[in-house]
Amino acid sequence: MDIVLEAQAPFSLPAVVRSHGWVQLAPFSSSDPYHDFRYVDRLQSGRVVTWDVQPCDGGALLSVGGELSSAEQRETEDKARWVLGLDQDLAPFYDVARQEPRLAKVVENAAGRILRSPTLFEDTVKTILTTNTAWIGTIRMVRSLVDLYGEPSPEDPSRRAFPTPERLAGADVEALRKEARLGYRAPYVHALADRVARGDLDLEALKTADLPTGELRKELLALKGVGAYAAANLLMLLGRTDFIPIDSYALKMVSKEFHGGEPVGPQEVEAAFARWGEWNGMAYWFWEWSGNG
Repeated sequence: MDIVLEAQAPFSLPAVVRSHGWVQLAPFSSSDPYHDFRYVDRLQSGRVVTWDVQPCDGGALLSVGGELSSAEQRETEDKARWVLGLDQDLAPFYDVARQEPRLAKVVENAAGRILRSPTLFEDTVKTILTTNTAWIGTIRMVRSLVDLYGEPSPEDPSRRAFPTPERLAGADVEALRKEARLGYRAPYVHALADRVARGDLDLEALKTADLPTGELRKELLALKGVGAYAAANLLMLLGRTDFIPIDSYALKMVSKEFHGGEPVGPQEVEAAFARWGEWNGMAYWFWEWSGNG
């Protein structure tokens, strides 16, 4: 079944796919990481389907094997629109980006949208798994969670959906720590899954919460395992760009770009992009750094 997804113009699927490393994290995959992607999704009906997403004029073409019920099609379309940020209006950001040569390619390439998972639960777990580890470690931990606890695709059992909160809540913390090799992050992932599964935490409601960014940030910081960097990363995925996700990469790049290689701290990173105001996170995210980075 093919579904044509129209986007708020301008739109570039390759720009979304290469916006960051999420396409490398299961259950995403890509034959061409700069062009298209696949995603294995578990629908509310319990059915597991695989998306095949390709560029098309004015948006993206999403293909799934077999037919979907009307409810399944609506759910799939809603999820895909969120994943790709199809309804985002980036015109205000483009207006300011045009004034900065280091952001010129953002406008030129119709970039600015950031690939995200269908649920904030999945993105929160993945963000927790980016902390205090190399990127290869994040890839490994996410793959382990999917392989151990995700439901398989009927077309290809080697492909699995991201685990549901209920599945992870029912997992043993020590198994998460040792078998999935999450280390110290295991209790955080388990606690998050347990709260969501029990209905004590409605993460999905935060997508449309009518809260100032500062208040939304407090909600995220209240989650175990989510610190300042993780909260800022999640805010970016939610379309809130007031905060910069400051990690070792940010410190290194700002040091080289603005301070001649001298050591810097979070304050220097924030100061480097402060003039962008509500768009400072976007300016940082899509900045064209000097040299090779």
